Amino acid sequence: MITLTSGNIRSQLIRLAAPMILGNILQQFYNTIDALVVGRYAGSAAFAATGVSGTVMNLFVFVINGFCTGISIILAQFYGCGNRKLFRKGVFNSLMSGCIFTVVISVLGILLLTPVLRMIRTPREVTEPAYTYLFIIFCGLATTFLYNFCSAVLRAAGDTVAALLFLAVAVCLNLVLDLILVAGLGVGIAGAAWATLLSQAASVLLCLIYMKYKTSGLLPRKKDMTVDSSLLQRIWSYCSVTALHMSSVYIGKLLVQGAVNTLGTDGIAAYTAASRIEGFANSFGDSGSASISVFIAQNIGKGNHQRVKQGFTMGILLLISFGLFCSGVMYLTAPDFMGFMLGTLDGAAFVQAVQYLKTIACFYVLCFAGNGLAGYFEGTGRVTIPMAGAAMHLTLRVILSWMFVGTAGLYAVSIATGIGWLLLVLLWWSIYMITVKKNGD
Repeated sequence: MITLTSGNIRSQLIRLAAPMILGNILQQFYNTIDALVVGRYAGSAAFAATGVSGTVMNLFVFVINGFCTGISIILAQFYGCGNRKLFRKGVFNSLMSGCIFTVVISVLGILLLTPVLRMIRTPREVTEPAYTYLFIIFCGLATTFLYNFCSAVLRAAGDTVAALLFLAVAVCLNLVLDLILVAGLGVGIAGAAWATLLSQAASVLLCLIYMKYKTSGLLPRKKDMTVDSSLLQRIWSYCSVTALHMSSVYIGKLLVQGAVNTLGTDGIAAYTAASRIEGFANSFGDSGSASISVFIAQNIGKGNHQRVKQGFTMGILLLISFGLFCSGVMYLTAPDFMGFMLGTLDGAAFVQAVQYLKTIACFYVLCFAGNGLAGYFEGTGRVTIPMAGAAMHLTLRVILSWMFVGTAGLYAVSIATGIGWLLLVLLWWSIYMITVKKNGD
């Protein structure tokens, strides 16, 4: 466990973020491995289906992830103030809340699957394999929640390494199962879904074993397993907002996917390939945001407001540096990345994918700056600010994408995204300067 209320701030942020970056990268491998294996052995329609499925799936998966983000913020505050009994009680109450929330999300996902695929104008040849993949995934969303919950508990206590190691094992298992089920047995896209589900279950099992035998002080004891109405209210007030934040992000992405789907199979394949690379870049920004929020939450719990300001300043500088690095790598290596993802260096899909990735790369430093500001607001408990900002950004992105995708193709989507990031950073920075900094937080 890592206490973040004293010591060198830069090294602590890096130590906290590095495992999460690797963990988020490994998370991207789940869908990327599925896409690569399916594309090689199940055909182009199945490959396009993994792209559509990924967008729809992430709408529900990241709602759960957003709920767990709220859990980690609350628990980090408890851990920071040194109240282990309250921490363990919070673990129990948040687990019960999360299980109920996940059941509701799973049922909604299954019931809305067909209407959602129809709403985003999924081509007929892509609809059936996408439905098959998503139905299996939604039936197993409990594994997604339990892994993210365990990660949230460990992250709140400053341990970001253990969950990473178990995720690495799960990714390797996913690859092996993909090759067996899809390439070997010819199960197709259903095999990829089962591979993902089973490997996630393995990561949950490993997390639970570790927490039982290595971090027993974090797990609720019998006397801690009581329902606390005031604690439940606090959990739901935080977690519902962070879940809504993530849902707004992926509702926007889903609607953008609908615009992309009007471009046909080549456009979908191009966007799928480029989005996979974006996912890896986002690993840096998302992890930096989570690190800042946990660091700030622990220090808020401790009452160390000066360290809160110092942590935010250092964190956002590190994120901007990573953003510049990722932008340069994405721009310079776009043809190589897209050739690898699509398995070809020519064709309409390749040309569209390279253009999209090079354009979006120019804006990524803004994305990372926004992640830093979001982490600050979440860590200080101002969780409605990131939610409202994300809603504004995505509304603009969706409107501009649909307006110009017919004439400019994927280029319109990339420009719309960049403009949204620019306005979002300006909004959040203004709020920080006018209200937060003025109040001396």
